[in-house]
Amino acid sequence: MNLTIRRFLVLNRLPIAIILIGLGVWIGIEVNWWAPIILFIIAILVIVAHFMIGPMTLIQKYVEEGDLDGAQALIQKVKSPKMLYKPVRSSYYMLKANISTMSDDLDSAEADLKKGLEAGMPEKEYEGTAYLQLGSIAFKKGNIKEAYENLRKAVKAGLPDKDSEATAYLQLSGICMQRRDFRSSKLYFNKAKACKSKNEQVVAQIKEMTKYMARIPG
Repeated sequence: MNLTIRRFLVLNRLPIAIILIGLGVWIGIEVNWWAPIILFIIAILVIVAHFMIGPMTLIQKYVEEGDLDGAQALIQKVKSPKMLYKPVRSSYYMLKANISTMSDDLDSAEADLKKGLEAGMPEKEYEGTAYLQLGSIAFKKGNIKEAYENLRKAVKAGLPDKDSEATAYLQLSGICMQRRDFRSSKLYFNKAKACKSKNEQVVAQIKEMTKYMARIPG
């Protein structure tokens, strides 16, 4: 379906439902009340979709294309996130957190990630990703203890790819190094290397940390 048409249908669910109900009432009065039953059923489904799904099917595409303004505009159209279907609600908060992170609004990102976890992630990998983001945010804010706990939860829950897994282990290794827990630092570092990440940034970090690891006693 053409994106413009799809966008129109998604963003105008309530007016469409009202039109369908009005048409159904007219047919009911003019013909009989059995004739428009399908219109009433479609109208109900459209209303349910408006409140329980919202524009979420559109937002993901904007994020993938890097159109943050477009994604933000659609997110703001969700007036009652608590009414969203549970898995959709968690996705809503994750997307909202990603946009806030890109805008460097760490407090909002952190709050939305926690709401997403409270709503319940549809898959364990999403839960791991949320904890990884929370760990990274806590580290940036200087809350090392919270960062460590969230990163541990991330690897325990599982992450969607080796790049994310390597990132988590590298951050854990760095935190342990700060604590002078060299044994754990080396352990996490070796786990990060074992992921064999292809991400250029991760590869560069591993290369840089290898120099420090060679100097660590034991």
